[in-house]
Amino acid sequence: MTDTRPTPITAESLASINGIAHGFFTRQGGVSGSIYASLNVGFGSDDVAEDVAENRRRALTALDGATALNTVYQVHGKDVERVTGSWEPKDSPQADAMVTATPGIAIGVLSADCTPVLFAADDGSVVGAAHAGWRGAVGGVLAATVEAMEEMGVDRKRIHAAVGPTIAQTSYEVGPEFPAPFLAEDPSNARFFRPSARDGHHMFDLPGYVDAQLQSLGLSAIDRLAHDTCAEEDLFFSYRRATHRGETDYGRGLSAIAVTG
Repeated sequence: MTDTRPTPITAESLASINGIAHGFFTRQGGVSGSIYASLNVGFGSDDVAEDVAENRRRALTALDGATALNTVYQVHGKDVERVTGSWEPKDSPQADAMVTATPGIAIGVLSADCTPVLFAADDGSVVGAAHAGWRGAVGGVLAATVEAMEEMGVDRKRIHAAVGPTIAQTSYEVGPEFPAPFLAEDPSNARFFRPSARDGHHMFDLPGYVDAQLQSLGLSAIDRLAHDTCAEEDLFFSYRRATHRGETDYGRGLSAIAVTG
């Protein structure tokens, strides 16, 4: 087996910080086959477990200075796990975000259209990772992650964040009931919806909404990577694309960050 080291996408706001490693991984550089080709890191998929384990090992090698990878059992909520040690995937707690100040432990979120967001203090002392699907985003997972970092001694004005590859508005049609929770939160959220070709349906700008939430939190710097996971099949897994094709499952991509200093 060729030991290929995956090459993740990085964000300028995080790459400028010493003492951390991060990456938004594409689907390239793994060993999985079929619809999971090739860097599927989700044990929750029906992929071969040994292939998923090898893909996770490969991803970890691309995070220089990290020796373990923690992921969580994601439930589209806003719970944040405070990480002080590593765990086995089968022991993953239920949460949609993590924060840590422990060197060497990469914290990662899985996605296949939902929005991954990585965070870091500007001195590299504390990092965070959040999985923001629409439920988690409107439910407050991003603010909860920042608050957890503050509890660890980081002023939010010193936090950098990066919004990773996610489904773009042009690919994300939603039903007539969908805007209600967003408009109840703030009527100005109407700007993230535009009419679709079907009556009563809308095209939703999830990354725009996530970016606006981050802007409202008073952080130091925010990057937004311009990729559409649904449209860019060569680079990303996509739940929506798989659903449209009638496929029974889909791969999961990884976004991870670690304190290494």
